[in-house]
Amino acid sequence: MKKKNNKKIRIIGGDLKGSILFTNKLINVKPTTNYMRETLFNWIRPKIKKSNCLDCFSGSGALSIEAISQGASSVIALEKNKKNILLTRKNSKRLKISNKIKFITCDTLIWLKKKRNFYFNIVFIDPPFKKKMVEKTIFLLEKNNFLENNSIIYIEMEKNNKEIFIPKTWKLKKKKKKIMFYT
Repeated sequence: MKKKNNKKIRIIGGDLKGSILFTNKLINVKPTTNYMRETLFNWIRPKIKKSNCLDCFSGSGALSIEAISQGASSVIALEKNKKNILLTRKNSKRLKISNKIKFITCDTLIWLKKKRNFYFNIVFIDPPFKKKMVEKTIFLLEKNNFLENNSIIYIEMEKNNKEIFIPKTWKLKKKKKKIMFYT
């Protein structure tokens, strides 16, 4: 089922503050709202500078582009839908940050199953709802050692979602409605 999203996504902080992202061709995405992104980036602002980020289900690319705008060194953006990746790539080129975001068209869970020489300071986990992907993503991040010490992990879930399994080494720092922030 194709669904067009004509909502405006505005970058809320950093060098690109106020920039609008093209969204009219995005398929099956639920972009993190401007309000939620503002809350998230207020929480992680002390650690965003020069960080290496992983955007596990990038969709609109708003979290990836926001991270670069606010000082991250690099982002790997994983997204299954080719049209969404193409539109996000177009936004990053227009904003002159395409050299800082590596776009990979793939199934995130399959990509995470393979051990790689990538280590991340900040990870965004915002999968399609109703697909039970949060715990699988967490398991693979831990199993294949993708996280630096003291990494920040942002998780967005449905409001009604039951409690999820979180590794004992992760500490809940903040929680607000459907978002959680761990280190």
